[in-house]
Amino acid sequence: MIKTFLASLAALLSFLVAPAAFAQEDAGGIDATISAVVGTVTGPFVSFIFAPLPGTSFPWIVLWLVVGATIFTLYFGFVQFRAFGHAIALVKGDYSDPNDAGEVSHFQALATALSGTVGLGNIAGVAVAVGIGGPGATFWMILAGLLGMASKFTECTLGVKFRNEYADGTVSGGPMYYLTKGMQERGYAMLGRVLAVLFAIFCILGSWGGGNMFQANQAHAQLVNITGGEGSFLSGNGWITGVVMALIVFGVIVGGIKSIAQVTEKIVPFMAVIYVGAAVIILIGNASQIPWAFGQIFEGAFTGLGIAGGLAGALIQGFRRAAFSNEAGVGSAAIAHSAVRTKEPITEGYVSLLEPFIDTVVICTMTALVIVITGVLNQDPETGLYIWDEAAGSIATADGSSGVELTSLAFGTTISWFPYVLAIAVVLFAFSTMISWSYYGLKAWTYLFGEGKAAELVYKLLFCLFVILGAAMSLGPVIDFSDAAIFAMAVVNIIGLYFLMPIVKREMHSYMARLKSGEIRKFKH
Repeated sequence: MIKTFLASLAALLSFLVAPAAFAQEDAGGIDATISAVVGTVTGPFVSFIFAPLPGTSFPWIVLWLVVGATIFTLYFGFVQFRAFGHAIALVKGDYSDPNDAGEVSHFQALATALSGTVGLGNIAGVAVAVGIGGPGATFWMILAGLLGMASKFTECTLGVKFRNEYADGTVSGGPMYYLTKGMQERGYAMLGRVLAVLFAIFCILGSWGGGNMFQANQAHAQLVNITGGEGSFLSGNGWITGVVMALIVFGVIVGGIKSIAQVTEKIVPFMAVIYVGAAVIILIGNASQIPWAFGQIFEGAFTGLGIAGGLAGALIQGFRRAAFSNEAGVGSAAIAHSAVRTKEPITEGYVSLLEPFIDTVVICTMTALVIVITGVLNQDPETGLYIWDEAAGSIATADGSSGVELTSLAFGTTISWFPYVLAIAVVLFAFSTMISWSYYGLKAWTYLFGEGKAAELVYKLLFCLFVILGAAMSLGPVIDFSDAAIFAMAVVNIIGLYFLMPIVKREMHSYMARLKSGEIRKFKH
């Protein structure tokens, strides 16, 4: 299986980088060639992942994620709400022992994982969801975020529980390891090994897709937007943006998780202040419209407000974009959280449940509110229904914008100069997400091919190549491939989580009993 995967990858890369292939492409240039080739290669994979349930238009993968998150929420007694306060105390470092095994603090682990999720999914992804599913998609996005907190808790606890700790102080963890060792502990060793290999393959694809290509693509789109649009020197030359970003990314990821954590713990708070701050300014300036906007969200969630697909369309887009944004159930964040300094696996489970809340419930909701309030979505003045653009396959907008351009347009209606600030935020979001996902993919790569400097360098170079490819492709093939690769990870991961839930519950009960008895105490720093 691995040999076939590598052979297919080699064939794709050799075609993509062959000068002859580009020379033969007369119409559209390099960017058009890359989009056509990658779209053709990944098409069947995308079609399978998003195949609808028989007799419906509802993708089976969306139901898979929703059911999983619901089961974890019920099984752990709504842990996302009961442990919220303790999670904040852990992030503050109240219970952190600097002598515990691991490479990064609770805050650094959270920042690294958040940098992999708080990003263009919050800016471009929300715009895509609202543009196709209407304001009602926001409601389902919030619900998916709240349920997803339990999924994240489960997988990140297991990530620390079954990580590998090495003599030099480094660690490797994530679904590859808990699927192998955890399933063996439960008596399903062979199934665990198969799931681990499948997850690692999908994780590598996910790191190249949603964690890389999509980020570079949307960063380039915003740079084109502020440098003249179609008349920009960057228009049609995404590879230029890609090369620059690839060089910067390589400069950070070559230093490993400690280097990545040092960068993300500074970038993530800075990005949040810029982006959330601007959203707050707009919402305060339009405070009288906030109740109306929430009305649109709730009404749209259950009626569709005339959007194509109605209720189902809003629900599908909301859950789909939420899953892409916060990655709950995907297993990716468990890789970053595995590097934390702690001897109590459950503590990192608690810390991780904050991610979907910050990412989806707070930031995604703010983006959606700005888009709805600023009126960039065209409505029929007589009926109040949103006007559907058949050609674009989404709600008609003031200037035909979609993705990150729509969010930029919404912010720009109130703060004229904000598209320039957003460009900086988008590039930082894209950069931080890429460096986090490079670590996820690297750990999957070394699981398959072994630890070692040579193996790591090969992966990092390939990762940077996909930065260039992503910036040069059109949004359609990128977003489809990104979603499919990441959701494929969730299929494998959630199967394992069902088998391993009892181990997490045992860890949780043990920890909470010792916390209540006073055996676990706050550290004085």
